[in-house]
Amino acid sequence: MYKNIFKYDDMKRSEHMAVRNTVGWYYWTHQLLEITGPDVVAFLDSLYPGNIASLAVGRDRYTTMLNEQGEIIDDVVIMHVSEGTYWVSTLYATKTDDWWYYHQGDYDVEWTEITEDWAMLAVQGPRSRDVIETLCTESVVGQKFFEIRDNEINGISVKINRAGYTGEKWGYEIYMSPDDLETIEAAVNAEVTRNGGKRVTEFQVMAWTLPTEAGIYYMRDLAHTNPIEVGLDKNICWNKDFIGKDALLKVKETGAEREMVGFEVLADDFYIRAKQYGGPGEPVYIDSEEEEVGRVSKLVYSYVREVNNGYILAKKGALKIGDHIRIHGYDCVITEKKWM
Repeated sequence: MYKNIFKYDDMKRSEHMAVRNTVGWYYWTHQLLEITGPDVVAFLDSLYPGNIASLAVGRDRYTTMLNEQGEIIDDVVIMHVSEGTYWVSTLYATKTDDWWYYHQGDYDVEWTEITEDWAMLAVQGPRSRDVIETLCTESVVGQKFFEIRDNEINGISVKINRAGYTGEKWGYEIYMSPDDLETIEAAVNAEVTRNGGKRVTEFQVMAWTLPTEAGIYYMRDLAHTNPIEVGLDKNICWNKDFIGKDALLKVKETGAEREMVGFEVLADDFYIRAKQYGGPGEPVYIDSEEEEVGRVSKLVYSYVREVNNGYILAKKGALKIGDHIRIHGYDCVITEKKWM
């Protein structure tokens, strides 16, 4: 019998629920590219469908990056850290560097990877603002979501970004020199502990259970999809040109052929393959298993709802909320993509 790797794991449960109930912190430095130059805004606007021209200094924006077929090849956060200087946070800096180089053309821009120059700690959960407010020299009380500011912790220069990958209303990222990481970690850990929280050490909690519970994607979930299929088209700036726009306009006009839906497995223990582990994911059938209508993209566990939760990339309209289906012999139900 397959044993549920999430449901019975006390460490995963404890770390996950610390973020939901009090506060948790973890080390997670994404790869960073810094880009400047006279044409930096025009260049980034040509590469990303999000509106970069309207991004004020000190603000962030989440956006996808598309190929010419309108498929998502990366999702990033772009930070306007100072006048004319932007950071792009990605998990695929080498691929991004190649893509930028290939599409630079006559744009007058320069960029460099600065991943080794910065370390990042995430502090997430209902008590995270209390933690950051106590640690920082300058108050963060008025800091908005997706706003990045210079600050200090114990006399050490840091950047505080109000953001996160957990779905929590209150969450912060602390950027610092790697030379200061040990000192900042000790200060953060002490204050988080004082607020009843703990360190999160499990990758599957950081990258899978917390985000999925909030309906947030990991890049592997998005591979070979377009923004309309997965509901990431709301922030597309249609009144500018960007790579993949023509293909995406066709999808917009004709309608998406697929959609990402939520689902739950009703058994405690099961064996259903999801794309997150590699491979195409378990096929999903309806009509007595005669027609394949989708594939399981993600399958984890919601410690808040105590259910096995995940995503199915399915034929548009084939699966509706409340539908009961069987996947690999296990009873499942289609749900919203949010379990908080």
